[in-house]
Amino acid sequence: MISNKNIKKSGKTEAISMEKLVTIKLLKPKADNEKSLFKALQKRETIRDISDKKLSLQMLSNLLWAACGVNRKIGPFGIPSRTAATASNSQEIDLYVALPEGIYFYDPFQHKLDPILAGDMRTLAIGKGQVGFGDKAPIRFIYVADVDKLVNTKGFQEPGLQNPEVQKSYYFVDTGIIAGNVYLYAASQGLASWFHNCNKPELTAKLKLRKDQRILFGHTIGYPVKK
Repeated sequence: MISNKNIKKSGKTEAISMEKLVTIKLLKPKADNEKSLFKALQKRETIRDISDKKLSLQMLSNLLWAACGVNRKIGPFGIPSRTAATASNSQEIDLYVALPEGIYFYDPFQHKLDPILAGDMRTLAIGKGQVGFGDKAPIRFIYVADVDKLVNTKGFQEPGLQNPEVQKSYYFVDTGIIAGNVYLYAASQGLASWFHNCNKPELTAKLKLRKDQRILFGHTIGYPVKK
């Protein structure tokens, strides 16, 4: 859920069809009023009590860029590089965004959200035993590992990248790096952030993922409930 006068209201979530979902063109990341890294580290914490207050399009744009946006047109191995490091610059972690109207795919190279699935799937982006926490939050991220990108990276062809156990160690670490970026940006802006499990079987089916794609974790972000 984002607040932007240029995005039309779609009515009831259940009635939304894919035809009504449009690509969300994100705004250029804006660094105004950012707190220092040290201050963000001081304030970094997990907050599960999250309100339904909307995030502005600018806030969402900044959040996604901070998570894993492109920060260099040319990085290691001549590949556009991003705010989060990955094994051999494989960039194997894809970020999906669950909003009330549907699930979107974050395209970091065009800095936009492409619609993938209509309907409110936010409850699937959390583990079954965790329902009740952050249910009103406007945004949930879904981290998905694309093993094919590890195996066929344009970066250094490390032999270990063909090994399933090595692959696993890399994509878990790489997800953690992105999540860490999200936590720090959230702390710098007074947002609540909670990294957690998700309903992997149902999300895998809903998103029609390939066998070499792995849903890993969810991440809930929004404004904390005022106490």
